[in-house]
Amino acid sequence: MKLTSIILTKIPLTKENVKNARRDVGVYVFWDEEQKPLYVGKSTNLHNRLESYLRSDLEVKTKTMISLARFFSTIPVTSEIESLLLEAKLVKENQPKYNIELKDDKTPLYIKITKEEFPRVVTARKADIEEADTAVYFGPFPSSTSVKMILRLLRRIFPYAQHSPGKRACLYAQLGLCRPCPSTIVQIEDAALFNQTKREYRRNISYIKLVLSGKMKRVRKTLTKKMEDYSKNEAYEEAKHVRILLEKFDYITQPVNPAHHFMKNPNLVSDIRQKEINTLVQLIKPHMEITDDIRRIECFDIAHLSGTHPTASMVTFIDGESDKTLYRHFKIKQKKGNDDYASLTEVAKRRKFHLEDWGRPDLIIVDGGKGQLGVFMNILSDTKIPIIGLAKRFETFVIPSKNPFGEDSIVEIRIPEGPALNLAQRIRNEAHRFARRLHHMQIHRELLK
Repeated sequence: MKLTSIILTKIPLTKENVKNARRDVGVYVFWDEEQKPLYVGKSTNLHNRLESYLRSDLEVKTKTMISLARFFSTIPVTSEIESLLLEAKLVKENQPKYNIELKDDKTPLYIKITKEEFPRVVTARKADIEEADTAVYFGPFPSSTSVKMILRLLRRIFPYAQHSPGKRACLYAQLGLCRPCPSTIVQIEDAALFNQTKREYRRNISYIKLVLSGKMKRVRKTLTKKMEDYSKNEAYEEAKHVRILLEKFDYITQPVNPAHHFMKNPNLVSDIRQKEINTLVQLIKPHMEITDDIRRIECFDIAHLSGTHPTASMVTFIDGESDKTLYRHFKIKQKKGNDDYASLTEVAKRRKFHLEDWGRPDLIIVDGGKGQLGVFMNILSDTKIPIIGLAKRFETFVIPSKNPFGEDSIVEIRIPEGPALNLAQRIRNEAHRFARRLHHMQIHRELLK
């Protein structure tokens, strides 16, 4: 589908309109006076990227492009991966003039996965592709920046090598980005251990191929099954490791929608977010009193290292999207830093104190199970704010309920894969990230001292 046939709102390119642009991750388009596409780009923050084009220190070609631009459009998406795939699709199909002139490489770039005992993940130009080449190629991508972003995101989850086996492990192995490193694997003398480690490496390559093919659901389903199998066999450390991989994977990819869906419906993100909220409400409403009109959701998390430098976070989502202006950090003051219950008690009291000036949430999610939920309920019970817990094991909602005899009880509901789970994980992962941010800053300051 060509850009010219997409129903996109074309907004006059003025400082005031750019100032009011959305701050979502997504794709933006500049149009000329005849409303033909001049340039297609992507950003994790559309507002900031568009504002950068209004600066006076632009390069010559960029300044020329902006001088011809009369309108802009934005297409919000739900993840960085989606913005990259949509940008690549629009550029490939429309060939806007300034995507050709401003791009940072002479020919499009591909991701190449070699066919070897230990496959390598590298980049290649079209000119490098030979007819007899047995490697697998993905692309082309409009810029090397796009390719590097994809590989950087994937490597943190599924480590891979860019080199053939050598005499010693590479530098990336020490950073956990090439693990298990082929150079280490070939040194293993025990045949059983060698085969097991080799399978682990090749499994990572298989996951990367699936992601680059757009088969995210299959990757998630496979990882989830592995985690559950480990738990059933009481291999809890292995299950924890897979759960961490799942959280990282979900953070960069969920939910992932085909690029053409955004092209057909530029308002798709709003529709997706509303469906997530509706599904979440339907899941928990049978067990507690909650309104259908949920707009503001807050999530709380604790971070500490063996009890030192404890911190907490409050992240706020409005209509399913994070609103960073309403985020709050908490430096925990109580002395027992490793006592999560005491820390949460402190946070809950401080949140209650600020109900008027910070605003009132429609729903609070506490990262944790019955104990963590109980802390918030004890402090905020008189506010009538709905509060639920989110337990990591098997991704379970922990919901305070009333049984027929009027006594308090707890209902645990495993969240089915789908919109509600997407929303819950996105909120929980953002709370983790924000809590760790202050925690790491405090540790850094302590080390500098």
